[in-house]
Amino acid sequence: MINLELPKKIEDTRVLLRQFSRDGLRPLSRKYDLAEQKEMPEELYELSKLLRARPNRGKDVDAQPAGETTNRNGNNLSMVVSSAELCWGDVGLFLALPTIGLGNAAVSAVASAEQQAEWGELFAAMAITEPGAGSDSAAIKTTAVLDGDEWVLNGEKIFVTDGYRSKQVVVWASLDLTLGKAAIKSFLVPKGTPGMTVTRVEHKLGIRASDTAQIVLENCRVPKANLLGNPEIATTAEARKKAFGGVMQTFDNTRPMVAAQAVGLARAALDLTEELLAEQGIELDFEKSYHQMSAVENDLYELEAEYETARLLVLKAAWMADNKQPNSRNASMSKAKAGRMGNQVALKCVEICGQLGYSKAQLLEKFARDSKIIDIYEGTQQIQQLIVARQVLGKGSSELK
Repeated sequence: MINLELPKKIEDTRVLLRQFSRDGLRPLSRKYDLAEQKEMPEELYELSKLLRARPNRGKDVDAQPAGETTNRNGNNLSMVVSSAELCWGDVGLFLALPTIGLGNAAVSAVASAEQQAEWGELFAAMAITEPGAGSDSAAIKTTAVLDGDEWVLNGEKIFVTDGYRSKQVVVWASLDLTLGKAAIKSFLVPKGTPGMTVTRVEHKLGIRASDTAQIVLENCRVPKANLLGNPEIATTAEARKKAFGGVMQTFDNTRPMVAAQAVGLARAALDLTEELLAEQGIELDFEKSYHQMSAVENDLYELEAEYETARLLVLKAAWMADNKQPNSRNASMSKAKAGRMGNQVALKCVEICGQLGYSKAQLLEKFARDSKIIDIYEGTQQIQQLIVARQVLGKGSSELK
């Protein structure tokens, strides 16, 4: 059974990352928000070395011996807690850290042990979205054709987070467009590979320290071994469903991590709001009865409740993954709830703080701008709700659209 208290090792890491965010990331927030993509956050390379050196990074925490069925707190729980703390510092800088990358999670989810050992430390982006395939990942048109010992990739990808600065890109492509989602596989493509071109870097509302790129693949060749997972195309309907489910397993790992970004940002907005109010003599007192609260206090209590609900959903989805329990529905629930909550909390905090919230004198307006993308990328709130509905009702994607 899940324990709602964080294990000591994870809590110790959380405390260290809060200090890292406060002293390392937060002082850079405004600088790189204003610079957008004109400057690379060079300080992040040194900061990333500190993250790589931290204890228990990438290892299971409080893992149980083989054969035991008791509680297991592993890498997924550690990662969502870590993501939230780093995003308390700055979401854009978190995404720009060389040790972070959605492609890293894809490799971790489906790569073989040999592939992971060969590729080692990664800074990998993930390229899924296309001009004609946004929320429907199964509709992608990028192709991969085997030619001897190489895969030849052709297609166009948009809205690739870290697509410009990353060292590798995990590209989703189809081995056979006539077979639909069953033929979709993912490939690790090192940057600099001939045929891969970054054609545009977007200018954005938020997370401006992190680049978002368009990538074109024209006869881009990668080794046969760079296909992630099983290269075979399933032949039966049931096998095809399982095959695409294996590809989509990536999202079961990454959606709680993205949801955790919203949790961290919301905590940052609430902390700063309460700090600014305290300077005006307004401090929260949770022992007050409802009729004794001011309107501002009532708003903040409601925001705290929304925050706590999302945080617990995220922890449960990650804990289920660590304990080998199917968590697809819970991963989507956590992403839908946290994405909406983060935006709601950040905007309300701007409203509560008035001029200070809206001006660049404080970071609240930046938190509000950064919050919106978390509700959109890695599957919009509406898509997450659709996934949850399908699983609750026991319907497939063809039955409930």
